Amino acid sequence: MKAMLFTGAGLPLQPAELPVPSPGKGEVLIAVRACGVCRTDLHIYEGELTETLNPLVLGHEIVGVVAALGEGVQDFSLGDRIGVPWLGKSCGLCAYCQSNRENLCDQPGFTGYQINGGYAEYTVADARFCIAIPDVYSDAEAAPLLCAGLIGYRSLRMAGDAKKIGLYGFGAAAHIVAQIAVFEHKEVYAFTRQGDSRAQSFAKRLGAHWAGNSESLPPVQLDAAIIFAPVGALVPLALRALGKGGVVVCAGIHMSRIPEFPYDLLWGERMIRSVSNLTRQDGHVFFELAPKIPVRTEVEIFPLASADRALARLKNGKIQGAAVLVMPGH
Repeated sequence: MKAMLFTGAGLPLQPAELPVPSPGKGEVLIAVRACGVCRTDLHIYEGELTETLNPLVLGHEIVGVVAALGEGVQDFSLGDRIGVPWLGKSCGLCAYCQSNRENLCDQPGFTGYQINGGYAEYTVADARFCIAIPDVYSDAEAAPLLCAGLIGYRSLRMAGDAKKIGLYGFGAAAHIVAQIAVFEHKEVYAFTRQGDSRAQSFAKRLGAHWAGNSESLPPVQLDAAIIFAPVGALVPLALRALGKGGVVVCAGIHMSRIPEFPYDLLWGERMIRSVSNLTRQDGHVFFELAPKIPVRTEVEIFPLASADRALARLKNGKIQGAAVLVMPGH
């Protein structure tokens, strides 16, 4: 099979011909059709996340069809179209797993990080962590839902019953979250890079009440802010935009250092919290909800061999919506 291999931070991905893997007990072999390019991939690619296989097949927004079943798999059949998200396995035994918090598992395995992912024509995955993909989505449209959608959805739920919500960094996750929030009759305030009028127009087209630069204050005090951009300096800016009792939700797996800020920005029972990974229940609930809204993803498609170019465009803020790799023949 064709694959693009990560072999070290800062190095271009290497085109490779690898043996097609075989599914073990409880696993499925998936013929990959599409794989989203996530900011987490970029953090791995640039060496900001280091607990990785090496060499590694990146990619954790995988859509494909079941090509072979491992022993004991009963939930899927040959030919089923399924998705593979970031959380690829959990131990099932630790206190977190035992209390329905498998996203905080002490011994997890993450797709495209500790488990080979979807920048390849085939991959294997634990069937218990795979998700059936609704027919209303094409392969490329569905791919971003498996991380940008799921993490965005979990972040929105952590904002509680907030009615006025700020989204900092209007990329793959925010463009999905905005649609859910508008559907739920919330006011969305979109914050983008300085002078990024294209992203601001995109946000307004998706129903944002207001769009402006990240350094700006919105016209009203916010009930909650979700930070998708991996920029620690946005935390005090978001706190400044909140009303009392508001929450800042940090939705990324990696963020630059949060600068010092005065206590009065936090006072008034404001709160800062992070989102860590996702649960299988998040996946089931989100994929039931998304077609009803309906959530639509905007994607920029790249062939598998152009994975480096997709990552570069993501880094430079050139992607509107989400970048998706498609396999040869699809």
